[in-house]
Amino acid sequence: MKPEDIEDLKQLIEFLKENQVAEFDLDRGDMKIRLKFNQAVAPAIAPVVANIPLVAATALPSAAPPSPAPTPPQPSEPESELHLVKSPIVGTFYGSPSPGAAAFVSPGDHVEKGQVICIVEAMKLMNEIEADASGEVVRCLVTNGQPVEYGQPLFSIRAQ
Repeated sequence: MKPEDIEDLKQLIEFLKENQVAEFDLDRGDMKIRLKFNQAVAPAIAPVVANIPLVAATALPSAAPPSPAPTPPQPSEPESELHLVKSPIVGTFYGSPSPGAAAFVSPGDHVEKGQVICIVEAMKLMNEIEADASGEVVRCLVTNGQPVEYGQPLFSIRAQ
């Protein structure tokens, strides 16, 4: 490897780490690179406590009273009022046209129907995904480099 190739590889690794890409493969003729990064363990979800009346209960002297289950925050806007842009294919989600480039769209941006909002790579082909409704991007529901399934929501848009 040439020194400039090593520098490019270092920049690529930093970009992949910043965008939390789990795996990356590169195959250029006689050079093959495969990178895998350890992902942080997701926090455990608090169990839901059901309100079931007890027929008979005795309190243990050393037991602390159970704390009430936390209530999830209510969304500021009902999900039913938002339009979901879903992936038309199985592949890998990319929010920008190339590494280091600005994202196609960000929350708060206004998009028009037919505007390219992301790329889903499938079988080494980059498929541009277009908005199927005009409006304001509320949330991006996936992260850069994340595998996506057919029909998986990618963006929520407040249609106008």
